[in-house]
Amino acid sequence: MEPRNQTVLEFHLMGLSENPDLQPILFGLFLSMYLVTVFGNLLIILAIVSDSHLHTPMYFFLCNLSLVDIFFSSTTVPKMLVNIHTQSTAIPFTGCLAQMYAFHLFGTMDSFLLAVMAIDRLVAIAYPLRYSVLMSPHICGLLVGGPWVITNLQSLVHTCLMAQLTFCAGSEIPHFFCDLMPLLKLSCSDTHTNELVIFAFGIIMGLSPLSCILVSYICIFRAVFRIPSAQGKWKAFSTCGSHLTVVSLFYGTIFAVYLQPASPTSSQKDKTAALMCGVVIPTLNPFIYSLRNKDMKTALRKLGSKAVLSQS
Repeated sequence: MEPRNQTVLEFHLMGLSENPDLQPILFGLFLSMYLVTVFGNLLIILAIVSDSHLHTPMYFFLCNLSLVDIFFSSTTVPKMLVNIHTQSTAIPFTGCLAQMYAFHLFGTMDSFLLAVMAIDRLVAIAYPLRYSVLMSPHICGLLVGGPWVITNLQSLVHTCLMAQLTFCAGSEIPHFFCDLMPLLKLSCSDTHTNELVIFAFGIIMGLSPLSCILVSYICIFRAVFRIPSAQGKWKAFSTCGSHLTVVSLFYGTIFAVYLQPASPTSSQKDKTAALMCGVVIPTLNPFIYSLRNKDMKTALRKLGSKAVLSQS
C-alpha cells in the first residue's frame, strides 16, 4: 500500500538571499526602513489629528493612507527581520494564511486610497465652490469605508480558498513572505478555482483604482487648462504634486516589473514588486507628503514645538 501524501503544516520562507554574508546588511537596512516607515507615518497622523487646519478631506485621506502604510509594511518586514535575526525560516500554515490575508488587504487598500485621493483632487480643482458639499464627512466616510469592505472581502475569499487546499509538493516558499502564487505552486490539490478567482480579482481590483486615477487626472488637466492665468494653473497643479509622485512610484514599479517578456526569474520580479510597494514606497511617503507640503511642514513644526514645551 503506497503512503498517502501528508499536508504541510509549516512552511519555510527562503527570503531575499541565502548568502549568509548579506544577512547582517539586510537586517540593518530593513530595520532602518521599517522604523522610518512607522515613525514617519505616525508623525503625519499625529500632525493631522492635532492641527485643526488639517481637518479637511484631503488630509483625512492622507491620514488613512499613512495608517495603511504602517500596517502594510508591518505585514512582512517584522517577520523577515525575525527570520534573519534567529536564522529561522519557519512560519506555521495559519501564520502564512494570516500574512497573505493582510498583505492583499493593505496592498489593495493602498491603491484604492490613491484612487480616492485622485477623486478628492478632481473635486477640489474642477468644482471648488461645491467642494464642501461633494466631499462632506458622510461622503468621505463612504469613500474610505467602501474600499475597506471590498478589500477585506477579497482577502477573505483568497484565504478561505487557500485554506481548503492540501500542500504536499514541498514547504519552501521562494519569497520573503507568504503570497498567493508561490503557495499555489506548493499545492497538490486542484488549484483551477483559485487561479480563476485570482485572475478575476486581479482585473477588478487592479484596473478599477487605476482607471479611476487616470480618468480623474484627465478631468483635472482639462479643468486646469481652462484656468486663464499661469499662476492659477500652477497653484492647481501644485496641489497634486505629492499624490502624482506616489502614484507614479506605485504603478510605475508594477508596470516596470511585470510589463516585461516572460522569463525564468518571475520569482525575482515578484520580490522586487513586493519590496517596492510594501517596503520602499511606505518609507518614502512621509517625505513626499511632508517635504512638498507647506501646511504639513507647519503642522509638524507645531507638533515638534508642543513636544519640546511638554518636556520643559
